[in-house]
Amino acid sequence: MRTGIVNLLLFGLAMMLADIIGGSVKAQSDDEDMPEDVAVPVEGSFMEDFFKEVEEIRMMIDKIQANVEEVKKKHSAILSAPQSDEKTKQELEDLMADIKKTANRGIEQNIEQEEQQSKSNADLRIRKTQHSALSRKFVEVMTEYNRTQTDYRERCKGRIQRQLEITGRATTNEELEEMLEQGNSAVFTQGIIMETQQAKQTLADIEARHADIIKLENSIRELHDMFMDMAMLVESQGEMIDRIEYHVEHAMDYVQTATQDTKKALKYQSKARRVICLLCGHLATTMRPTILHPRPGRLSVIVSLLPAIVLILLTPVIV
Repeated sequence: MRTGIVNLLLFGLAMMLADIIGGSVKAQSDDEDMPEDVAVPVEGSFMEDFFKEVEEIRMMIDKIQANVEEVKKKHSAILSAPQSDEKTKQELEDLMADIKKTANRGIEQNIEQEEQQSKSNADLRIRKTQHSALSRKFVEVMTEYNRTQTDYRERCKGRIQRQLEITGRATTNEELEEMLEQGNSAVFTQGIIMETQQAKQTLADIEARHADIIKLENSIRELHDMFMDMAMLVESQGEMIDRIEYHVEHAMDYVQTATQDTKKALKYQSKARRVICLLCGHLATTMRPTILHPRPGRLSVIVSLLPAIVLILLTPVIV
């Protein structure tokens, strides 16, 4: 009877040890199957919203580029006309106003996302590429617009100089620049005798060209301010993207380190379980004769060891 009870206890102990060993083997198997790289899921809406904003900015830039080409045509039409065409000038001013409005919208358009919305290095590389491409394209288009305005100013100035020569007043480039800086068209008409219709027409044309140059200078100054805003925006957004990329790269390093530490912990846990199993088996073998042939001293030893045995057997299995 006593032998049957002992065998039953040993059988139960063996089954518990088998469960522990099985859990250890499973943990080891899971550890071996664990991938080296940790994939970070990316929400589709994140990049969809980003590309939508990119497309909006690209359309703004294309619109500015088309308007710049129209401005060039208007410049040529105005300079080739024998008389000032107010309709063409108004169309030119409308184009310039539209370019300014669209350019300001492009600058104010924010293609950045919050730092906590950044998902992966792949997304950041895409964002940096798009940000760089759009910034470069915007600067190219606005530089061409600035070049167009500057060229038109020089052509207007050359026409004023030729008309002054027709009236008998020769001027150098330096003198003409000084006259333009004064902002008063009367300086161009001093000494011109306006008795003939030709002289009156020449005077009117000079005044019109001078007014055009004043508007162009204002436009060029606005372009300069716009370029300064653009430079500051590109710098700030570039720093933002670099900072986000830095955080994401370090976050990935932390994830990889944590994954490696977890693998090591599982290996150590597996080894510790094997030691516990061996210890329990050794205790079961050692205690068998004591249980079969109990003596007062041995029973006290068994009783004192029971808490330790129970603690070992009830050790939680963490998978």
